[in-house]
Order: sequence, then C-alpha cells, then structure tokens
Amino acid sequence: MTQPLSLSSLPLFPLGSVLFPEGLLALRVFEVRYLDMVRKCHQMGAPFGVVALTQGHEVRQAGAPEEQFCEIGTLAVIEQLEMPQAGLITLQCRGSQRFRIVQRSHLVHGLWIADVTHIDPDLPVPVPDDLKKASQALAQVLNTLQQRDPESPSALVPTAAQLDDCGWVANRWCELLPVPLELKQRLMELDNPLVRLELVGDVLERTGIAQ
Repeated sequence: MTQPLSLSSLPLFPLGSVLFPEGLLALRVFEVRYLDMVRKCHQMGAPFGVVALTQGHEVRQAGAPEEQFCEIGTLAVIEQLEMPQAGLITLQCRGSQRFRIVQRSHLVHGLWIADVTHIDPDLPVPVPDDLKKASQALAQVLNTLQQRDPESPSALVPTAAQLDDCGWVANRWCELLPVPLELKQRLMELDNPLVRLELVGDVLERTGIAQ
C-alpha cells in the first residue's frame, strides 16, 4: 500500500477563510510572526499551509485565547511578493494540494507549525448533464468579472476542460458563493468532486442562480 506523502514543520497561516486547490489568495502580511515566514517561503520556493479558524482571530490580540483551526487545509504557493513599505508584505498565492494535520506545535513567537500528510488531489470527473447548468452559470459569472476588471488576479478565463471538471467547477463556486465558513470547509474536505458539485448545485438552485 502506498504511504501518503508527508511534510514536516509546515508553517501554518490560520485565516477566516477557506483556500481551495487552484484558488487565488491575496494577503497583506504585517505581523512579525508571519513576515519572516513568508520571506523564507518565498526565498526557498516552499509553500505554507492555510487553515480555517474555528476560534480566535487572524491578527493576534493580547490576552486572547489560543487560535483553534481545522485539521484539513490547503498548501499556498506564493506567486507574487511585494514589500510596499517597511513592515508590510503583500502576497498573491495559489492553492495547491490539500493536507491533513498529524501533529501541531505553537512556537514561542506565535507561529504555528505542523507535520502533515498530503490528501490526494481530486480525480478528473466530467460534469454530468444534470449539472451542466452549474458549469454554464459559472462561465457567465467569470466572463462578467473578467469584463469588469481584466487586470484583477481573480479575472479567470476558464478553459473548456476546466468547465467540464466537477472539482474545478465546484471549487470556483465555493469561492464565489456567500455561504458559511463551516460549509465551505466541509465542501473542501470532500473526497468526491461529483458529490461536492451536486451539493453546490443544490445551493445554486435554492438561490435561483442556476435553474
């Protein structure tokens, strides 16, 4: 039996959002515990892990309880890093592979690190006929966003292959839909991309977005 790939001492960035594979993430980093971390990751071409907060805040507050976060997250690969001023770094990142935390540690200066195992990426599953409307509606939304602001990093021009892939379509909808963080996390964790898209399709029908 193939052993899952593992990664030791992965730096974690707990956020009030869920990062999906192939999704884009823009960050403004100013806390000391993260400034050094993102510089080192960028220099080494290494990812960091994004995990969704279940308790606490993105910015550490004096006297606040320790952050709590989900066991499953997504690797973030830095695609662009800028330092517009001292003590501030802006990042453009892209979601890569999902992971599961095996063991976590809280360092003295506040940074979380973890030993993790990789979760297999979604298998490519063609969008079935009864869910084509979700794919078509996504193409329309992305086209509208691209026309409004072609320079925006989120202005995607999807390929035909992407629009016929259950996982890709479901993930992009999960990023766009105003659903609770807990639901986004559960959808991201699902191993079956067809089931994920079916659940997204239910949300789209209830909201009248894709009928």
